[in-house]
Amino acid sequence: MGNEESTMVDDSTRPSVLEGRNMEAVVKYIKERDVKRIVVMVGAGISTSAGIPDFRSPDTGLYANLAFLDLEEPEDVFDIGFFRDNPKPFYALAHELYPGRYRPTVAHSFIKLLYDKGLLLKHFTQNIDCLERQAGLPGDMIVEAHGSFATQRCIECKTPYPDEEMQKKVQDGEVPHCTVPQCNGLVKPDIVFFGEALPPSFFESRDLPEQADLCIVMGTSLSVQPFASLPGFCRPGVPRVLINMQRVGGLGSRPDDVLILGDCDAGVRKFAKAMGWEEELEALWEETNPDPKAREAENEPVPSRDERLRQEVDRLAEDVERTLNMTDAYQQLVREKLGEPSESTAIKADSKEGEVSQEGLNHVFPHLARKSR
Repeated sequence: MGNEESTMVDDSTRPSVLEGRNMEAVVKYIKERDVKRIVVMVGAGISTSAGIPDFRSPDTGLYANLAFLDLEEPEDVFDIGFFRDNPKPFYALAHELYPGRYRPTVAHSFIKLLYDKGLLLKHFTQNIDCLERQAGLPGDMIVEAHGSFATQRCIECKTPYPDEEMQKKVQDGEVPHCTVPQCNGLVKPDIVFFGEALPPSFFESRDLPEQADLCIVMGTSLSVQPFASLPGFCRPGVPRVLINMQRVGGLGSRPDDVLILGDCDAGVRKFAKAMGWEEELEALWEETNPDPKAREAENEPVPSRDERLRQEVDRLAEDVERTLNMTDAYQQLVREKLGEPSESTAIKADSKEGEVSQEGLNHVFPHLARKSR
């Protein structure tokens, strides 16, 4: 674990607070220093395993998959000027992203666990998906730097719009308008669009990283300001832990920075296991599962590309075999009607008891059969 976590860190720089630049040292620091003021800063990477795409990945990101909205620029869907002229593309997207369609991830439950343990000072998020709230984290512990779907209001007179009505409009693919008759302005979720200011709560809480005993950054490219500046507000000597697919934002440059490079869910599971919270984390995440029967399947490791390809081949093979079996059964029925011995009967007569004349679908996919031997 130590080698993985120290990837891309200058090991010649000795930690000033931690015993080492690894998870074990962070855990010891938390327990021995009685740490109770942890700030967490996250981006879209903690939600991708829930099925929500991030924004900027070239092939799989949200912007890369907005072609069906026929926009000149994908970013227009979050442009306040464009919204005033044509709100329909945004509401087409809102229908796909609206809270309730996705389950919180293990990373979201880990943040809730920090809160339950009395260790969370504040959670800063760039995400608009409300999955922290669905995981049970109270709204007053969250700073939604770019807003969210949690509330909505008229863009003209600022009158709040009822949650139930908003949900119904989004589900029906309709554009909501202000409930004040003399206004009738467009209603928009309190998501920060291009051309709008960040919510006051962000600036009111911006000094909290300076009060923190530990900073955890997860699933973010730290490429959008002013959110990207938050980790820099942590005091020197305060450990900063990055759980991310790659190093970002200069994290790893301080003596007490620890990098855990890889999947966010895997990273928080390592963290929880090192703290002795493994069972509590899994139980907390289980509470977010609307279908307990799906729990076992969702807890399986994400298959690799080759594994997914093999699974698809196996599925197709099963479909072919099922079709062939149906055909054989039909032929047997016809032969019996005609009073002729069926092919399967002849095969059984020529084969020894318990012996199978064909091995699976080797006759259909001989190249796979050769590779499996």
